[in-house]
Amino acid sequence: MMGSLKPSSYLNLARAFRDFGDGFVAVLLPVYLTALGLGAFEVGLVATLALLGSALMTLAIGLRSAGRDQRLLLIMASMLMVATGLAFAGANSFPVLLLVAFMGTINPSAGSVSIFVPLEHAVLADCASNIERTRLFARYSLIGALAAAAGSLAAASPELLSSIGVSRLTAIKAMFLLYGLLGVAGGLMYQRLPSLSLEEKASSSSLGPSRSIVYKLAALFSIDAFAGGFVVQSLLALWLFDKFGLSLAAASVFFFWSGLCSAISFPAAAWLSLRIGLINTMVYTHIPSSMCLIGAAVSPRLDMALGLLLIRALLSQMDVPTRTSYVMAVVTPAERAAAASLTSVPRSLAAAASPAIAGAMFAAGFTAWPLMICGTLKIAYDLLLLLAFRHIKPPEEQ
Repeated sequence: MMGSLKPSSYLNLARAFRDFGDGFVAVLLPVYLTALGLGAFEVGLVATLALLGSALMTLAIGLRSAGRDQRLLLIMASMLMVATGLAFAGANSFPVLLLVAFMGTINPSAGSVSIFVPLEHAVLADCASNIERTRLFARYSLIGALAAAAGSLAAASPELLSSIGVSRLTAIKAMFLLYGLLGVAGGLMYQRLPSLSLEEKASSSSLGPSRSIVYKLAALFSIDAFAGGFVVQSLLALWLFDKFGLSLAAASVFFFWSGLCSAISFPAAAWLSLRIGLINTMVYTHIPSSMCLIGAAVSPRLDMALGLLLIRALLSQMDVPTRTSYVMAVVTPAERAAAASLTSVPRSLAAAASPAIAGAMFAAGFTAWPLMICGTLKIAYDLLLLLAFRHIKPPEEQ
């Protein structure tokens, strides 16, 4: 029965609705903008403004959420998602699209980068013991990844609709309307949550004893995110379209399987972290994935590139639940919402800078450079993270 579900279950369902929408929007965004007559640089600029706006709103939410009803904030974020879908479906001019991307919830990365993140992470962390925390975040990430994979597959819908006489542009606009409806569904899930305002958080400062740890993590995560911004899913789709002439239907199938590979990695990450630790799991799975990305950048054949990208998908997201669990573990409960925000915001700000640079590289013909830069910077981040935090253990590892 829906009324008897735990708060974590409602959050998981809400994330499933949201990530399903993010899954098809990330693939359709470059197709939609291209259909409107825009080029690679403009695609990158829209992605940049979307990530920048998300970062600023995430910062505001994280810093101002202590002591407030987090359920109400999540419902308001869902209303913004609804408005974003409606506005994107109705927009035709580039300036309007830029404005909606900046002020809305469009996510070109199809990952967990949004104003929902600090609120959901803080609530989830309060739902589990230390030993169960990573498993809970892995389940949360698994559900999101499966939904995003299904969303990627749904990105082929405009081609199916065009085969029965619906214009491609009209079909894509309909998908953005569906994105708005998914915001309604998510809001209904949040509405079933209990009031999530905590007295102790209201009386505490945003960050206290864990301030230095959070700032160091935020600085390192920003390197990782800046690197990842060169290959957000919308730009990776654009690279596959341009370099290999991949069709929208084939791209949607590929991103579906890529999403499934990522989903498989989340429970594997929880299992592995219990044996080698959270930091080691983050680093020792991330470096091989970056090497696969560099290999895909120089692959002369489509099958080789797709194979390496699928191997990357199996490994690259194993740091997502482990990273979140680590941040929530090394701060006090009263600092969790602020810590989630202050480690997410630099990631979003850093990631916002690179899509426009990548778009300019694509437009100039340097199509392999964004992938190679991404892989190289991510390896540097992993080594720095291991060096700085290998001795700072979460409670379950002490």
